[in-house]
Amino acid sequence: MSAQLLLVDDEPGLREAVKDYLQESGFSVQVASNAREGWDLMQQNTPDLVISDIMMPQVDGYQFLKQLREDPRFQALPVVFLTAKGMTGDRIQGYQAGVDAYLPKPFDPDELIAIVENLLTRRTAKPQVTSEEGETLDIAELANQIAQIKALLTQRNAISQSPAPFKIDLTPREQSVLNLVAEGLMNKEIARRLETSVRNVEKYVSRLFSKTGTNSRTELVRFALEHGLAK
Repeated sequence: MSAQLLLVDDEPGLREAVKDYLQESGFSVQVASNAREGWDLMQQNTPDLVISDIMMPQVDGYQFLKQLREDPRFQALPVVFLTAKGMTGDRIQGYQAGVDAYLPKPFDPDELIAIVENLLTRRTAKPQVTSEEGETLDIAELANQIAQIKALLTQRNAISQSPAPFKIDLTPREQSVLNLVAEGLMNKEIARRLETSVRNVEKYVSRLFSKTGTNSRTELVRFALEHGLAK
Protein backbone atom coordinates (compact mmCIF):
# COMPACT_ATOMS: atom_id res chain seq x y z
CA MET A 1 0.00 0.00 0.00
CA SER A 2 1.41 3.38 -1.03
CA ALA A 3 2.10 6.05 1.57
CA GLN A 4 -0.64 8.64 1.99
CA LEU A 5 0.54 12.25 1.69
CA LEU A 6 -1.28 15.52 2.36
CA LEU A 7 -0.22 18.51 0.26
CA VAL A 8 -1.33 21.96 1.48
CA ASP A 9 -0.66 24.91 -0.85
CA ASP A 10 -2.77 27.87 -1.94
CA GLU A 11 -1.17 28.09 -5.41
CA PRO A 12 -3.30 25.88 -7.73
CA GLY A 13 -0.65 25.50 -10.44
CA LEU A 14 2.13 24.45 -8.08
CA ARG A 15 -0.25 22.30 -6.02
CA GLU A 16 -1.34 20.27 -9.05
CA ALA A 17 2.20 20.00 -10.45
CA VAL A 18 3.60 18.70 -7.15
CA LYS A 19 0.62 16.36 -6.70
CA ASP A 20 1.15 14.86 -10.18
CA TYR A 21 4.87 14.35 -9.57
CA LEU A 22 4.26 12.69 -6.21
CA GLN A 23 1.63 10.39 -7.69
CA GLU A 24 3.94 9.46 -10.56
CA SER A 25 6.48 8.52 -7.89
CA GLY A 26 4.01 6.05 -6.37
CA PHE A 27 2.46 8.08 -3.54
CA SER A 28 -1.22 8.56 -2.79
CA VAL A 29 -1.87 12.30 -2.45
CA GLN A 30 -4.68 14.40 -0.97
CA VAL A 31 -4.59 18.14 -1.59
CA ALA A 32 -5.87 21.15 0.31
CA SER A 33 -5.84 24.79 -0.75
CA ASN A 34 -5.39 26.12 2.80
CA ALA A 35 -4.52 24.99 6.32
CA ARG A 36 -8.11 24.77 7.54
CA GLU A 37 -9.07 22.51 4.67
CA GLY A 38 -5.96 20.44 5.36
CA TRP A 39 -6.88 20.13 9.05
CA ASP A 40 -10.39 18.96 8.13
CA LEU A 41 -8.98 16.29 5.81
CA MET A 42 -6.69 15.06 8.60
CA GLN A 43 -9.68 14.45 10.87
CA GLN A 44 -11.05 12.03 8.27
CA ASN A 45 -7.81 10.29 7.32
CA THR A 46 -4.44 10.69 9.03
CA PRO A 47 -1.70 10.95 6.38
CA ASP A 48 1.77 9.43 6.67
CA LEU A 49 3.40 12.80 5.91
CA VAL A 50 2.36 16.43 5.35
CA ILE A 51 3.84 18.82 2.78
CA SER A 52 2.80 22.42 3.42
CA ASP A 53 3.46 25.87 2.07
CA ILE A 54 4.26 28.58 4.63
CA MET A 55 2.88 31.75 3.05
CA MET A 56 -0.89 31.09 3.05
CA PRO A 57 -3.85 33.38 3.85
CA GLN A 58 -5.66 33.20 7.21
CA VAL A 59 -3.61 30.37 8.74
CA ASP A 60 0.04 30.22 7.66
CA GLY A 61 2.33 27.20 7.68
CA TYR A 62 3.82 28.00 11.09
CA GLN A 63 0.36 28.22 12.71
CA PHE A 64 -0.70 25.02 10.95
CA LEU A 65 2.41 23.22 12.22
CA LYS A 66 1.82 24.50 15.76
CA GLN A 67 -1.73 23.12 15.60
CA LEU A 68 -0.39 19.73 14.51
CA ARG A 69 2.29 19.53 17.18
CA GLU A 70 -0.19 20.41 19.94
CA ASP A 71 -2.37 17.43 19.00
CA PRO A 72 -1.10 14.07 20.39
CA ARG A 73 -2.24 12.32 17.20
CA PHE A 74 0.11 14.37 15.01
CA GLN A 75 3.10 15.10 17.27
CA ALA A 76 5.31 12.57 15.46
CA LEU A 77 3.90 13.17 11.98
CA PRO A 78 6.63 14.17 9.47
CA VAL A 79 6.10 17.67 8.02
CA VAL A 80 7.93 19.25 5.08
CA PHE A 81 7.74 23.00 4.40
CA LEU A 82 7.68 24.22 0.80
CA THR A 83 8.20 27.95 0.64
CA ALA A 84 9.57 30.84 -1.36
CA LYS A 85 11.16 32.13 1.82
CA GLY A 86 14.79 31.06 1.90
CA MET A 87 16.35 33.23 4.57
CA THR A 88 18.22 31.48 7.37
CA GLY A 89 16.03 33.09 10.03
CA ASP A 90 12.89 31.70 8.41
CA ARG A 91 14.37 28.21 8.24
CA ILE A 92 15.37 28.41 11.91
CA GLN A 93 11.81 29.44 12.80
CA GLY A 94 10.52 26.41 10.91
CA TYR A 95 12.83 23.98 12.68
CA GLN A 96 12.03 25.52 16.06
CA ALA A 97 8.34 25.02 15.31
CA GLY A 98 8.99 21.31 14.72
CA VAL A 99 9.25 20.98 10.94
CA ASP A 100 11.24 17.96 9.72
CA ALA A 101 12.50 19.36 6.42
CA TYR A 102 12.55 22.71 4.66
CA LEU A 103 12.65 23.07 0.86
CA PRO A 104 12.75 26.63 -0.62
CA LYS A 105 11.05 27.28 -3.96
CA PRO A 106 11.98 26.76 -6.71
CA PHE A 107 13.06 23.22 -5.89
CA ASP A 108 14.05 20.08 -7.74
CA PRO A 109 11.13 17.59 -7.55
CA ASP A 110 13.60 14.74 -7.19
CA GLU A 111 14.94 16.39 -4.03
CA LEU A 112 11.41 16.54 -2.62
CA ILE A 113 10.91 12.85 -3.36
CA ALA A 114 14.23 12.02 -1.66
CA ILE A 115 13.21 14.02 1.44
CA VAL A 116 9.78 12.37 1.59
CA GLU A 117 11.20 8.86 1.20
CA ASN A 118 13.85 9.52 3.85
CA LEU A 119 11.30 10.82 6.38
CA LEU A 120 8.93 7.92 5.73
CA THR A 121 11.77 5.42 6.17
CA ARG A 122 12.72 7.01 9.48
CA ARG A 123 9.10 6.96 10.60
CA THR A 124 8.92 3.18 10.23
CA ALA A 125 11.30 2.94 13.20
CA LYS A 126 8.63 4.33 15.53
CA PRO A 127 9.23 4.23 19.30
CA GLN A 128 7.53 1.31 21.00
CA VAL A 129 7.06 0.02 24.52
CA THR A 130 6.51 -3.51 25.75
CA SER A 131 3.74 -4.45 28.14
CA GLU A 132 4.33 -6.69 31.15
CA GLU A 133 3.37 -9.84 29.23
CA GLY A 134 5.69 -8.97 26.34
CA GLU A 135 3.16 -7.44 23.92
CA THR A 136 4.69 -4.69 21.79
CA LEU A 137 2.69 -1.49 21.83
CA ASP A 138 3.02 1.47 19.42
CA ILE A 139 3.31 4.69 21.45
CA ALA A 140 1.93 6.80 18.61
CA GLU A 141 -1.10 4.52 18.26
CA LEU A 142 -1.74 4.54 22.02
CA ALA A 143 -1.48 8.33 22.08
CA ASN A 144 -3.87 8.49 19.13
CA GLN A 145 -6.46 6.31 20.90
CA ILE A 146 -6.21 8.30 24.13
CA ALA A 147 -6.60 11.57 22.20
CA GLN A 148 -9.69 10.19 20.46
CA ILE A 149 -11.16 9.04 23.78
CA LYS A 150 -10.66 12.50 25.28
CA ALA A 151 -12.31 14.03 22.22
CA LEU A 152 -15.27 11.69 22.77
CA LEU A 153 -15.52 12.79 26.38
CA THR A 154 -15.75 16.45 25.37
CA GLN A 155 -18.67 15.46 23.14
CA ARG A 156 -20.22 13.24 25.78
CA ASN A 157 -23.50 15.18 26.03
CA ALA A 158 -23.84 15.24 22.25
CA ILE A 159 -23.54 11.46 21.89
CA SER A 160 -27.07 10.11 21.84
CA GLN A 161 -27.75 7.17 24.12
CA SER A 162 -29.98 4.21 23.30
CA PRO A 163 -33.57 4.80 24.46
CA ALA A 164 -33.46 1.65 26.62
CA PRO A 165 -30.54 0.70 28.88
CA PHE A 166 -28.24 -1.82 27.19
CA LYS A 167 -28.13 -5.14 29.03
CA ILE A 168 -24.63 -6.51 29.36
CA ASP A 169 -23.20 -8.73 32.08
CA LEU A 170 -20.18 -6.92 33.53
CA THR A 171 -18.43 -7.95 36.73
CA PRO A 172 -17.75 -5.16 39.26
CA ARG A 173 -14.05 -5.20 38.28
CA GLU A 174 -14.87 -5.04 34.57
CA GLN A 175 -17.13 -2.07 35.26
CA SER A 176 -14.37 -0.34 37.19
CA VAL A 177 -11.90 -0.88 34.35
CA LEU A 178 -14.45 0.36 31.80
CA ASN A 179 -15.07 3.52 33.81
CA LEU A 180 -11.33 4.28 33.95
CA VAL A 181 -10.80 3.52 30.24
CA ALA A 182 -13.62 5.98 29.58
CA GLU A 183 -11.67 8.59 31.56
CA GLY A 184 -8.85 8.23 29.05
CA LEU A 185 -6.46 6.38 31.38
CA MET A 186 -3.74 4.04 30.12
CA ASN A 187 -3.51 0.45 31.42
CA LYS A 188 -0.60 1.34 33.70
CA GLU A 189 -2.61 4.18 35.26
CA ILE A 190 -5.65 1.92 35.65
CA ALA A 191 -3.52 -0.77 37.33
CA ARG A 192 -2.18 1.80 39.79
CA ARG A 193 -5.68 3.11 40.52
CA LEU A 194 -7.11 -0.39 41.10
CA GLU A 195 -3.98 -1.70 42.83
CA THR A 196 -3.55 -4.58 40.42
CA SER A 197 -1.12 -5.58 37.66
CA VAL A 198 -1.04 -4.20 34.13
CA ARG A 199 -1.45 -7.77 32.90
CA ASN A 200 -4.75 -8.12 34.77
CA VAL A 201 -5.99 -4.80 33.41
CA GLU A 202 -5.20 -5.93 29.86
CA LYS A 203 -7.17 -9.13 30.47
CA TYR A 204 -10.17 -7.09 31.63
CA VAL A 205 -9.91 -4.77 28.62
CA SER A 206 -9.80 -7.81 26.30
CA ARG A 207 -12.93 -9.17 27.98
CA LEU A 208 -14.65 -5.82 27.51
CA PHE A 209 -13.77 -5.87 23.81
CA SER A 210 -15.28 -9.36 23.55
CA LYS A 211 -18.46 -8.54 25.47
CA THR A 212 -19.13 -5.30 23.57
CA GLY A 213 -17.98 -6.47 20.13
CA THR A 214 -15.45 -3.65 19.86
CA ASN A 215 -11.83 -3.76 18.69
CA SER A 216 -10.18 -0.66 20.15
CA ARG A 217 -10.33 1.55 23.23
CA THR A 218 -11.92 4.32 21.18
CA GLU A 219 -14.69 2.02 19.94
CA LEU A 220 -15.18 0.69 23.47
CA VAL A 221 -15.61 4.17 24.96
CA ARG A 222 -18.02 5.28 22.23
CA PHE A 223 -20.03 2.08 22.76
CA ALA A 224 -20.09 2.65 26.52
CA LEU A 225 -21.21 6.27 26.16
CA GLU A 226 -23.90 5.43 23.61
CA HIS A 227 -25.33 2.68 25.83
CA GLY A 228 -24.91 4.37 29.18
CA LEU A 229 -22.42 1.80 30.41
CA ALA A 230 -19.70 4.20 31.63
CA LYS A 231 -20.29 5.74 35.02
